[in-house]
Amino acid sequence: MTHYMAKEPGARRIAVNTVAPGAIQADFSGGMVRDNPDIARHIAEVTALGRPGLPDDIGPMIASLLSEDNR
Repeated sequence: MTHYMAKEPGARRIAVNTVAPGAIQADFSGGMVRDNPDIARHIAEVTALGRPGLPDDIGPMIASLLSEDNR
């Protein structure tokens, strides 16, 4: 989807990025991952990190994508 969306704006030097971090322990979705040990355990079993992600895991990457250096 990112490749498709980047075609037209890319010609005008507009960056298109996709971030798909998976399950994050945060207030998003009412804290479903953070507050449910069974869900957190399942996520830990099926992810490369061996645990649900944290906001600090993706924050620096998002900041980098939004920076002027990414233009």
